[in-house]
Amino acid sequence: MHGNSTYQPQSKIGQWFEKRLPIGGLIHSSFVAYPTPRNLNYWWTFGGILSFMLGVQIITGIVLAMHYTPHVDLAFKSVETIMRDVNYGWLLRYLHSNGASMFFIAVYIHIYRGMYYGSYKEPREVLWILGVIIYLLMMATGFLGYTLPWGQMSFWGATVITNFFSAIPGVGETVVTWLWGGYAVGNPTLNRFYSLHYLLPFVIAGVVILHVWALHVSGQNNPAGIEPKSERDTVPFTPYATAKDSFMMVAFCLLFAWFVFYMPNYLGHADNYIVANPAVTPAHIVPEWYYLPFYAILRAVPDKLLGVLAMFGSIAILAFLPWLDTSKVKSARYRPLYKQFFWLFFAVCIGLGWLGAKPAEGIYVVLSRILTIYYFAHFIVVLPLLGIFEKTRPLPNSISESVLGSKA
Repeated sequence: MHGNSTYQPQSKIGQWFEKRLPIGGLIHSSFVAYPTPRNLNYWWTFGGILSFMLGVQIITGIVLAMHYTPHVDLAFKSVETIMRDVNYGWLLRYLHSNGASMFFIAVYIHIYRGMYYGSYKEPREVLWILGVIIYLLMMATGFLGYTLPWGQMSFWGATVITNFFSAIPGVGETVVTWLWGGYAVGNPTLNRFYSLHYLLPFVIAGVVILHVWALHVSGQNNPAGIEPKSERDTVPFTPYATAKDSFMMVAFCLLFAWFVFYMPNYLGHADNYIVANPAVTPAHIVPEWYYLPFYAILRAVPDKLLGVLAMFGSIAILAFLPWLDTSKVKSARYRPLYKQFFWLFFAVCIGLGWLGAKPAEGIYVVLSRILTIYYFAHFIVVLPLLGIFEKTRPLPNSISESVLGSKA
């Protein structure tokens, strides 16, 4: 689906430039005239919110990098200097650190919306896979950024996460030594992580461009899960979608501002305000909240290699969702059984997040194993069987009919 651009610059200079590099026409066809399903709800606004948050993270990150010192003896102090001595340094840092959490809140809503309405199904498989790649890059970037303040959680988090790679048969120890730049987490490690943390957001931006491109090729999915059949089923992106996006962006920014100005450290860990000390291990080493479900899966498996494989597999399996879900109907609105299993899966993910913050002992480990088994069963057993046995509700004939009723 492509917007038919009628863009014509008014000035002679604009017309001259447009003939040679039609950027204005590209923007007009992509973000003004682009046909959007008329039944989109507010859950479809999080793509725009994510683009905005990526911009916030890149801009604040670039300015913070100008004042940060990537050295084990100076990193912690440089962060405190940013907070106390740099003009509005406290604001930049809190925007950046809380912005990471806001980014993940938005991406989780975006992913679950896609799963609920079947946005991963034909013809949007590549669009979905690009989204999973963006998610993986976000996770890597977030982890690298968590190490930079060089507090206790930064140091020990880096130690624990990099040690996962030692589970790789044969080459594990070599990979870990290469990651560390030596035989322990130290200054070369911090320099590597700083360089990669600065680089990866630009890689994310590149994949986001591909993601938007793929979206404009296949067109947007919609709550009914049926493709537009006529012009009556669509409206121009501007002003209809942009008005909705703008409203939700303002609402989301209010939530963002609430954390930044009123509870800036709520989503972080108190131990990260203690300078890194390799001789003192924290009582409980936990990652940021947005990694907790996967941390629970890792600890649920008693074998180190299998645990690492399960953790990475729990993310990688999302890329195969278009083929694991065998139902021809996209939207959960018309799939009564799938809707129930979707909310059960959502509850399992919340449960795994809660367990990831608990000590790896007793009942917490037992519950983690039960929920981990269900997590994978949802993809490997439940979804394929639902496609065979589920009786779906009748679909409307068109998007217009789903909005206006059978008289449309």
